[in-house]
Amino acid sequence: MSSREFSATAGDDARAVPLRLLVVQEDERAAVHQRDENLVMTFPHLLVREIIAFLALSIFLVGISLIFDAPLEELANPDKTPNPAKAPWYFLGLQELLHYYPPLISGVILPGAVIGALVVVPYFHINLHRRPLYDDWHIAKMITIAVAVAALSAVFYVTAAHPVWSLIATTVGIGALMLLPGLAGTRSPVLRWLSTRSLSFWLFSWFLVASVVLTVIGTFFRGPGWTLTLPWRDGIY
Repeated sequence: MSSREFSATAGDDARAVPLRLLVVQEDERAAVHQRDENLVMTFPHLLVREIIAFLALSIFLVGISLIFDAPLEELANPDKTPNPAKAPWYFLGLQELLHYYPPLISGVILPGAVIGALVVVPYFHINLHRRPLYDDWHIAKMITIAVAVAALSAVFYVTAAHPVWSLIATTVGIGALMLLPGLAGTRSPVLRWLSTRSLSFWLFSWFLVASVVLTVIGTFFRGPGWTLTLPWRDGIY
């Protein structure tokens, strides 16, 4: 039997020290406030931020439209096909892939695989807890990343009609950033920031950078016959 003595006291804080046993009567509730919350409500926390971002983007677009005219060309002429015939800018990344792969691969299989992967990744265990890639860092993980980057680069080099240097450079660059903290340490703030990124962050970053690179090349660096050109030299834009 314990020799500790207990006494009945009045209180409304169940987290007070020493610990108290409260009897809650009628409609009263004990004042228990959770301080370390892992989850927040969609409203207002997320919704208010989305509304602010939407309004800021709308104001920016209205301001741009007042200052600059839209770069529209002349009316479409069915008897005159422009060279090169380019899709809208948001499809130029896929049109750039058509230069390397057949339509089924570049227009259906590759985009479908990427979108499917982006849908699945957030449900991985690695993303739910946002574990940094360097939490349990060891040489085997670095070797795995290096092999994966080399294999993916080899696929982009071998499977296409022409080596897809834009995707190869993007893959190698993202892979180098992933390995940099393990090779150079975390002495600088940039390296420390890189060491705290999760695997899902790197996968999404690769997708974003690859999309931007393909779109920029298709927009500014493809001339007649879809050949590579320099926009400031050949007057593409």
